[in-house]
Parts: sequence; structure tokens; C-alpha cells
Amino acid sequence: MDEYLRRLRDGTLKLYALEKELPPGNAVAIRRRFIEEEAGVSLDRIGNCSISLDTVVKKNCENMVGTVQVPVGVAGPVRVKGGYADGTYYLPLATTEGALIASVNRGCSLITAAGGADVRILKDGMTRAPVFATDNIIHAKEVCDWVIAHETEIKAEAESTTRFGKITGIEVTTAGTSVFVRFSFFTGDAMGMNMVTIASAKAAGLICQKTGARLIALSGNWCTDKKPAAVNLVMGRGKTASAGVLLTQDLIGKVLKTDAASLLEVNTRKNLVGSARAGSFGFNAHAANIVAAMFIACGQDPAHVVEGSLCMTTVDPAPSGVYVSVTLPALPVGTVGGGTTVETQAECLRLLGVAGSGDPPGSNARKFAEIVAAGVLAGELSLLGALAAQHLARAHSTLGR
Repeated sequence: MDEYLRRLRDGTLKLYALEKELPPGNAVAIRRRFIEEEAGVSLDRIGNCSISLDTVVKKNCENMVGTVQVPVGVAGPVRVKGGYADGTYYLPLATTEGALIASVNRGCSLITAAGGADVRILKDGMTRAPVFATDNIIHAKEVCDWVIAHETEIKAEAESTTRFGKITGIEVTTAGTSVFVRFSFFTGDAMGMNMVTIASAKAAGLICQKTGARLIALSGNWCTDKKPAAVNLVMGRGKTASAGVLLTQDLIGKVLKTDAASLLEVNTRKNLVGSARAGSFGFNAHAANIVAAMFIACGQDPAHVVEGSLCMTTVDPAPSGVYVSVTLPALPVGTVGGGTTVETQAECLRLLGVAGSGDPPGSNARKFAEIVAAGVLAGELSLLGALAAQHLARAHSTLGR
């Protein structure tokens, strides 16, 4: 170890090059020791890993020094009546926010007591949108026309790069001399960002060759990836999922300690009017809490919580009470690749019965998205109930949060 530390100190060995000379475990330990010396701090806890370093350092994390552990709890069981998820599930939630899991757990109990959540996948398509430069607005229009007229040719070019990826839609728009082409792909059980990026590069090359446009950036932000955007809210990205449940007056009073009219008014004035007044893209109480906790537990890209927060919660009057629903237009999720291969995250996916590839391809990712939507519904129900009953501050105080 001393020889490697000396070389790191004098600059003859780079931190990122340790794995070229050492097994992953040794490389991580030496890198951590070097950083401890440089920063003058102990990283003993970070060094306690239960996951396989061999896989992680090759696929998931560069310059690795260890792991940060996030507590994982479960909420449920919750009854889900989806097109892909049909059963009762315990939801793994990774969080350090006290009271969150207790709240979601209450929502799960309410949903199950009501007979389960109706859940459906409305749309499925991961997007990538290159931006091209043209000579003038006439050229820009010509490029758009060519793309629309040659969709079959473009699809064949893009799909030649992937076994599972299939283009399901192509949209075009311009801004002056800039042309944006938004490809939407079915990506099987993968979240699909790498897949669609490679495929879009191939398609972009064809567009440049045939139209004389210049590719400026493979991602032109009309995708839109990891940023709040109206295009995702309106057109969707990844899985678009909706979940709903019919609640009777009796159940609302028994579990939420409030009534249907109060629940409806809180949702209208907070989630709809309040969000509109704030200019928010998220018309919900705290959908991102559940999306983030499930994403972290299940190996999803946590940066995609930005899209996951684009949720609209609605409460409609019903003869016996209210029908409460959530619609999430952009859930970029997968059950293969990326963080889903890390052992601890894979265990959480197995808990839900969605680890790995589904049969047919894509069914596991859609099943997972439906379960996430049911979890978001549970979280919304509980928080709306706490607000309607004026119990929010008391709940946090009681739980010492």
C-alpha cells in the first residue's frame, strides 16, 4: 500500500488508474486511505461495504472510496390492481426523512381497506432530442419536412443499434435556425438512456447526411432529461402512469380522521390552485418523496426524481365519498442495467417481484412503474388527510422529527 500511496502523492499514479494495477477491493481501499490523509478525516464507515466492488467499479462508480448507507424501511402491504402489477406489495423506501414511511404506510392501509388501487400505464417511451443547426429558417423547415417524410428510414437506422429499442414516435420543432428532433423509444425493461442515446446518434448522422444540417448536441434539452420541463408534463417521458382509488366517507373518517369535502378542498386549494399560483409543474402534495425513496432503494437514477415530481393529484366527488387519483407523466424507470445490478438494490427489486427482464420484454419495468404510482397515491392520501385534519405538525412532533 505504501508504494501506491507514495506514487499518488508525487503524481506518478492517478487516482482513476488504481484499478488498472490492482483488484477493485485493494484499489478502493488505497484510494480511500489517500483521501483520508489528504483531507485529514476518517472514512471508516464509508469503507464498510456489503456490495460487490468488482461490478460496481466497472459499471457504476469511478474513483470509488466506499458506500454511503441510506436507511431502508417498508410501507404496506398495499393492494395494487394494475395492468402489470396485480397483487399485494411491501414498498421498499430508502430515506432519512422521519415520518415519511409512517405516512406512506397509513396511505397503503387506506388503499388496501378500500379494495386496492387501480393502476395503468398510459404511455411508454424514453426520449432523446438532438439539436441541429441550419443555414436559415427556410433550411430549418426543409430539415423538418425531410424528417417527417422519412420516418421509416430514420427508424431503421436508429434501431440497427439495439436489440430491444424501437422508435415509437418522432417529433420535430424549430427555434430560429435550430432544429430539434425528439425521438421516443420503447426500451424493454431498461430505463434506456444509454440505448436511446446510441440509437439517436445513428439517426442524427443520417439526418445530417441527407439534409445538410449540422449536429450541435446529441441532447438538445427538448428531451428533457433531469430538468423540470413542460414537454415532459404534456408529452410524457419514460412511463406515464396513473393510479386511483375510491374512498368512502366511512373510510376517510376512520383512517384519515377527516371527511370527503375537506379532502377535496385541500387538494383544490393546495395542489391545484396553490401550485398554479406558484407556477409549479407539480400539482401534488409530495410525490417526489415517494419517487425518490423508491428510486434510491431500487437502483434507479435519483436525478430522474425531477421528472417523477411532475405529478397531478386529483380528487373527484363520488356518490359514496371521493375518487382520488395521481397521474405521473414521466417515470424513467428500469429493472435491468445501471443501479439495478447493485446487490442491495437488486434485493429491493426482488421484494417487488420485478428484478431483471420481464416476459414479455418491458413488462417488469411497467410493473415497477405501476407499483411506484400506487406508492405515490398512498403518500398523497396520507398527507392530504393530515392537512385536512390539521394533524401535520402534530404528527411530526409526535414522531420527534
